[in-house]
Amino acid sequence: MSALPVKPGLRHSVSEWNSNNHQLSATAQHERYVSNVIRQEGRSLRNETNCKTTWDDSDTSRRLSDRVWDVARWKEALETCAQKLDEEMEALTLSKEQTEQALAVTAVPMEVGNECLTLRDGRRGYELAIDPVDEQLKKEVALIERVQQVLQQHIEKAFEKVCVLQEARHQLTTDIQNKMDALDIDMSSLSLTVKSPQISLKTNPTRIPQCSSTPQEWVQFSQYNVARAQEAMQVSQHMREDMSLTRAQLQNELDTQRRATEFALRKRNHHEEQARNELEWQIRNTEDEMAEMESDIHGLDADLQVKTASLKLAHTRLENRTNRPGMDLCRDEVQHGLVSEVHQLEATIMALKQKLSEAQHSLQKMKLHHSRMLQDLARKQEALSLELRSMNTRTRLTSASCTDKTPVLLVPLANSSGRSNLQLLAQ
Repeated sequence: MSALPVKPGLRHSVSEWNSNNHQLSATAQHERYVSNVIRQEGRSLRNETNCKTTWDDSDTSRRLSDRVWDVARWKEALETCAQKLDEEMEALTLSKEQTEQALAVTAVPMEVGNECLTLRDGRRGYELAIDPVDEQLKKEVALIERVQQVLQQHIEKAFEKVCVLQEARHQLTTDIQNKMDALDIDMSSLSLTVKSPQISLKTNPTRIPQCSSTPQEWVQFSQYNVARAQEAMQVSQHMREDMSLTRAQLQNELDTQRRATEFALRKRNHHEEQARNELEWQIRNTEDEMAEMESDIHGLDADLQVKTASLKLAHTRLENRTNRPGMDLCRDEVQHGLVSEVHQLEATIMALKQKLSEAQHSLQKMKLHHSRMLQDLARKQEALSLELRSMNTRTRLTSASCTDKTPVLLVPLANSSGRSNLQLLAQ
């Protein structure tokens, strides 16, 4: 079975055919024109964007390079300031340690002063006098207490200032660490190119991060850290100068007072030795006088016995002669002589008894005074022994001062201690 013939389409006229051909040609020409314009514009845009992209990349690299230089410069300034701060902390710490040593050294003088006062309180009687030695010792103890108080105040202030310096050092360390991290990031960014494998498109890279700062705030923050550290170092330096001057002044006062106390002690010891020697001389003379007085008392007593015997003889003669008989009981010259002799002997015996009593009373008084002098001599010997013990006790000050004269590292007033830097880690 043969196929059915296709039905012919819509037929056009020749004019329509010519019009269609003309339209196709015009459209093709227009599209080529438009394409040419677009191509020219595309080439121009490519050239322009290539230049712009190259310029932007170069400008960004330059800005990154400038930023790296700024950050590196501030990092170097911060590190220099941190190094000076470390040296100042070392110098202040050393000055504080020397002040602590000076405070510890005052313990021996304080102990010696109190011990000397305690020893001298052991004196008895009139030897327990408020003399210049007591005054100087009490002044010395009061001075040492004041020195200890002043040194303790300086130590506490130095400790507080060390804490301030450590806080400033911690802030500098944190800022330096941040600068180092920023340098690593910016230098890594500076080394990136379009051919780097690490580059990729990011989500919203143009966002402004939280807690970001402006360039002015960034500079002000580092300037504040440096200014704060410099101010703390300046205050610390003045504090070290003040501590060094105070230590020297207080040491001079202690030395002056020590010499005054020792001079008063030597002078008092000399006066006590003189008083003891004088008392010993008085005791010897008194003992000699007592011996002579006892000898004289024996002599008076012997004379009194002799005179009593003579009086007995005279009494006996007179009594015997009263027994004469009659007219022989005459008041003759013998009678008058015996009566006169009796009166004379009685007067002599009375005078001898009175003198003997006076001599015995004087001897008793000398013995009592001699006993008092012996007691006072014992007190003076005891006082001299206590003074000697006090002087021996104070030799500890001389030995301690000789020990303290060992070479000590002097703290310079400038930031040039030369000791190892403190390693403070950022928290």
